[in-house]
Amino acid sequence: MAKERAGMTEETEYMMDRMVAKEAENVQTSGDAKEMRAVVLAGFGGLNKLRVTKKAMPEPQDGEVKIRVKACGLNFLDLMVRQGTIDNPPKPPLVPGFECSGIVESVGENTTGFEIGDRVMAFVNYNAWAEVVCTQVDFVYKMPEEMTFAEAAAFSLNFVAAYMMLFEVANLREGMSVLVQSAGGGVGQAVAQLCSTVPNVTVFGIASCFKHAAIRDSVTHLFDRNVDYIQEVKRISPEGVDIVLDCLCGENTGKGLTLLRPLGTYILYGASNMVTGETKSFFSFAKSWWQVEKVNPIKLYEENKVIAGFSLLNLLFKHGKCGLVRSVMDKLLCLYDQKKIKPVVDSLWALEEVKEAMQRIHDRGNIGKLILDFEKSPTPLMAGDSTETSEAGEEEEEPEGDNDSKERMPFIH
Repeated sequence: MAKERAGMTEETEYMMDRMVAKEAENVQTSGDAKEMRAVVLAGFGGLNKLRVTKKAMPEPQDGEVKIRVKACGLNFLDLMVRQGTIDNPPKPPLVPGFECSGIVESVGENTTGFEIGDRVMAFVNYNAWAEVVCTQVDFVYKMPEEMTFAEAAAFSLNFVAAYMMLFEVANLREGMSVLVQSAGGGVGQAVAQLCSTVPNVTVFGIASCFKHAAIRDSVTHLFDRNVDYIQEVKRISPEGVDIVLDCLCGENTGKGLTLLRPLGTYILYGASNMVTGETKSFFSFAKSWWQVEKVNPIKLYEENKVIAGFSLLNLLFKHGKCGLVRSVMDKLLCLYDQKKIKPVVDSLWALEEVKEAMQRIHDRGNIGKLILDFEKSPTPLMAGDSTETSEAGEEEEEPEGDNDSKERMPFIH
């Protein structure tokens, strides 16, 4: 029976690869079809499911903008998409990615506000990791003149999410305190910068110790994620904190609720603790779910605490709040023009280096945002490995301290 299941798995993987290859062949053999490079996820699983291949170039439909992509962002959510650990993902093969920056190449019917040649950044409901994307005009924003394409690809998702959690959900005000998990990541660094725009806000950052030297100046207090930071925070602030921003879930949910002071707000905006090995693990999922503290509404009532969840992509693509997001983007661009905020770019990667870039996210090695740069050439060592990558163990533990895999590329910051 086991052999039969293994055979079915191999057959399924073979059919997925054939579908990707067939699509590329159709593009190449069609005389009229314009083609583009894109990262294609052939099936859910490890890094070997990613392919850089040719696809038919999309054309803008009614109300859409066609963008020649210059850069796009990589997020931990993309890793979860690859593994198939998110709810209701599209069926593969698919092109991952949710944000990009580039130049307007054309616009569809009934599309106003943008002209050919405009420098823009945009949200995309998948399909961002391609040389050309088409997305609704409501999800496209003009870039400031001084902003680079790499910065724009690092700006949209991280800063909008950080701003909305702090100001729309938690109502951050002068004199409050914020605890942010993964303080060295793209959202964490955006949170730290936005908190600095409000007087007397205390920021408690939680991050792996090897990141501390690089991010120490961005937060008020910094703690190692692998130690009991609850006691350290309470030693400084006995009543706890006003806002907890948690992208980890699992056991950190209970820790965050413990640290909330009365009228404080805990916001969950991710679940990266569910990811351990390279492929989806039922054990990691079950462990993270089991460690989540079961919330008693009566206890919340008695302790005057608030629990919230936040998903920017669902807010845009499912709940239709593009007008609210645009108003937030306008405020953020004003802060950027005033030089009060600036995206932190960890590193630039060629399209063919997407596996190595994704591995860096998996290793939690980034400080700020990883960017796929469409004008960057792959390094020779990585170019030869663009289609084959070894499988990692199913229950690979998160590395602690320095790790050679974190130094594969020269980094910007």
